[in-house]
Amino acid sequence: MIVVRSLNAVKYDAHTLISIGTFDGIHRGHQSIINELVNRSKEAGRRNVIVTFDPHPRVIVGKEPVGLLMTLEERLEFMEKLGVNVVFIINFNKEFASLSAKEFIQSYIYDGIGVEEIIVGNDHMFGKDRLSGIKELKEMSTKYGFNVIVVDPVFSHGQRISSSKIRHMLSIGDVENASDFLGRPYSLEGMVVEGDKRGFSLGFPTANIEPISEKKIIPAHGVYFVNVTVDDKIFYGMLNVGVRPTFKSDLKRIIEVHIFDFSDMLYNKKIRISFLHRLRNEMKFSTENELINQLKKDKENCILLMNEIIKQ
Repeated sequence: MIVVRSLNAVKYDAHTLISIGTFDGIHRGHQSIINELVNRSKEAGRRNVIVTFDPHPRVIVGKEPVGLLMTLEERLEFMEKLGVNVVFIINFNKEFASLSAKEFIQSYIYDGIGVEEIIVGNDHMFGKDRLSGIKELKEMSTKYGFNVIVVDPVFSHGQRISSSKIRHMLSIGDVENASDFLGRPYSLEGMVVEGDKRGFSLGFPTANIEPISEKKIIPAHGVYFVNVTVDDKIFYGMLNVGVRPTFKSDLKRIIEVHIFDFSDMLYNKKIRISFLHRLRNEMKFSTENELINQLKKDKENCILLMNEIIKQ
């Protein structure tokens, strides 16, 4: 897969199939669009190109900060696995945001990349202030002579899958439904840093995680059953996100994971955490023994869940 950040670096080809979007999370709806792009390009023997944006457009034009479901690097890795040929990353700034839909299509798509078909979801909006949609895109397709393929939305349990809904699910700790919408467990990469070794003194040694990206969403405070990828090997464990109220009062969020049947040193290693199930809220305990007893119950519940996965 070729990744470019300049229009001049994209070789012009009038027979190109293109999809346009931020694709944050590359959830099941996004995957449906990208799969349609890739399959149609293979059938026609054409090049496929995804036009995407960095930073997230809402960072520039939104009224509130937006937490990311995927870093740019993670998006690119996933797009390559799906069979994308070229990804053109546009630097989304105020100047670009001011372009009208017509200016964008003519300058970037028709004259710049070359286009035979554009494949988008049925809620696709583009141009200055996101004022243009499928109707305007089809009008432009008549003028410039390309086809527009509109991909139907994907639903789960009666809900339309969207990035905003996944963000909300993660904000309340609903990692199971977030995983369903994503088509895979929500994951977080981080470096293992030295902590205060409190977990070790309790009999549950933990690795403290410093997220690689400060822009990615951290699920709500609580205790989770997770899997942990270390050097391409997968282990299971239980993870706490929170402020450890039994011991701390400074409200600093800590992410720490206890990995089952694991004793290697992890300091300064990059690991990936995948959130599989939320066990409970973070709680304040009166004594260390109360906390230890609860941690034992948490681990028992995790092992039951782990055994269910192993059986599958």
